[in-house]
Amino acid sequence: MGKVHLQDTDTKEKTTEFNLVRVKGTWKRRLENNVNLDTVDRVSAAKIYESITEKGTTWTVVSPITFTYKVTETQSLLDPSNDTLLLGHISDPQQLDDLKKSNKPIKRFLVVDQEVYKIYGPKLHVYLEANNVLFKILALPTTEENKSMEMVLKILEEVNSFSLDRRTEPIIAIGGGVCLDIVGLAASLYRRRTPYIRVPTTLLSYIDASVGAKTGVNFANCKNKLGAYIPPSAAFLDLSFIQTVPQRHISNGLAEMLKMALMKHRGLFELLEKHGRMLLATKFQTDSSVYGHNCSQAASQTTHIAITTMLEELAPNLWEDDLNRLVDFGHLISPPLEMEVLPSLLHGEAVNIDMSYMVYVSKERGLLTEEEKQRIISCMVGLKLPVWHEACTMELIHRSLQDRLKHSGGLVRMPLPVGIGQADIFNNTSCEVLHRAYQNWSDELSVSPDSNGDP
Repeated sequence: MGKVHLQDTDTKEKTTEFNLVRVKGTWKRRLENNVNLDTVDRVSAAKIYESITEKGTTWTVVSPITFTYKVTETQSLLDPSNDTLLLGHISDPQQLDDLKKSNKPIKRFLVVDQEVYKIYGPKLHVYLEANNVLFKILALPTTEENKSMEMVLKILEEVNSFSLDRRTEPIIAIGGGVCLDIVGLAASLYRRRTPYIRVPTTLLSYIDASVGAKTGVNFANCKNKLGAYIPPSAAFLDLSFIQTVPQRHISNGLAEMLKMALMKHRGLFELLEKHGRMLLATKFQTDSSVYGHNCSQAASQTTHIAITTMLEELAPNLWEDDLNRLVDFGHLISPPLEMEVLPSLLHGEAVNIDMSYMVYVSKERGLLTEEEKQRIISCMVGLKLPVWHEACTMELIHRSLQDRLKHSGGLVRMPLPVGIGQADIFNNTSCEVLHRAYQNWSDELSVSPDSNGDP
C-alpha cells in the first residue's frame, strides 16, 4: 500500500510514496494499491516521494542504478575466428542472434596506445577486415604525462566525426591503464554515456584498471583528479599481450598483485614468493609446452586470484561510497610521489614504495613481526620492485596524509597488513609511529643496492 503519513512538528508534513508505471509508452505515478499489473507495461524500480508542508512541496526521487559488466579471460583475442572483441560484451541471446543475422556491418571506433599499435596494428587490421567491420583506429601516445583532458577532447572529436550509435556501438580501448582510463572518461562524456570495452595490454591494467569502474585524467598536477565511475560494458583479458611488455612493466603489475596478496590472500603471497622470479622471466605466458607446467599453472593461479580478490573489494563499492577500502593500500603516499618524480617511477613502482613504508608502519605498531616484515621486503626485492626512494621524504608523507584527511571525511583511513594476507583500516596512527617507521625504513633500505629496483 502507498505510504502516507502526517508528521507533527512545527509544521504539518504529509509524505506520499508513489510507484512509477508505464502505460502505453507513458510513465505515470501510482500509489502501490492502485497498480494493476495486468494493465501496465512496466513497473520501475524508481520511486517518487512527495512531501507537502506549509512552505511548499518537495519531490524526492529514488532511482536505483544498476551496472552490469563482464570481465572475461580469453585467448587469441585477435584471431579472426574469435568474435569476443566484437560480440563478447552482449549478454542478451536475442540481441546477439539478431546482430548475427543482420546485414548491417558492425561499426567500431578503437583507441590504441601507439606503442601497442606498432606491435599489433597489422594483426588488428586483419582481424577487423576479416570480420567486415567498419572501423576507425586512433593510435595515441597514452602516457602518464599525456593523461589530460586535452587527450580526452582529441578522442571525442574523432569519435564525433566517426558517428557512433550511443547504445550499440562501443568504443574499444586497447592499451595499458592510462589508455583505459582516458578512453573510459571520454566514453562517459560522449552523449552522456557511450559504452566502451577495455582490452588491457600490460599486467598492471590486466589485474587493476580493467576490472573496475574508475576512469580519469590528471589535473592541477594531481593524479586522476578528474574522472567518473563508469564501468565498461566488458573487459577482455588475454595474457598473450603481456609477452611483448618489457620486464620492468611486469614488475610494475606485480606490485598491484602483491597488494591484494598482502591485504587479502596469503596463498597468493606464497605463490608470488615461490614463483615470482619465474613469472617475471616468462612474462606470465601460459603455454606449458614452451614455458613448462609449473609456470603455466602459476600464471593462471596468480592472475585469477588477483582478479577475484580485486572484484570482491570493488563490486560492492564501485562508487566508493564507503571510503574504508583495502585496495587503497599503497595509494596514500604514492600518488604525489609518482607525480613529483614523473616519469622516473611507474605507477606500480610508486605503489610498492608506499607499501614498503607502510609495512614498516605495521611493524612499528606491532601488527607485523620482524620476520614477516623481512619476508615481505624480500619478496618485493625478488619481484624487482623498488622498496625505497629518496623523493619519499617525511615532508611528502605528511603532505599526502593531510591531503587524504581533507578528502576522506576527516579520517586518514590507513589500510595496514596485520599479518600476511590479512588487513584492517586504521585511523589513529600517531606521528611518533610514522617518524620511527620512517627512520627505520630509511636506515635499513636506503643503503640497499636493490632498494630502488632495477629499471
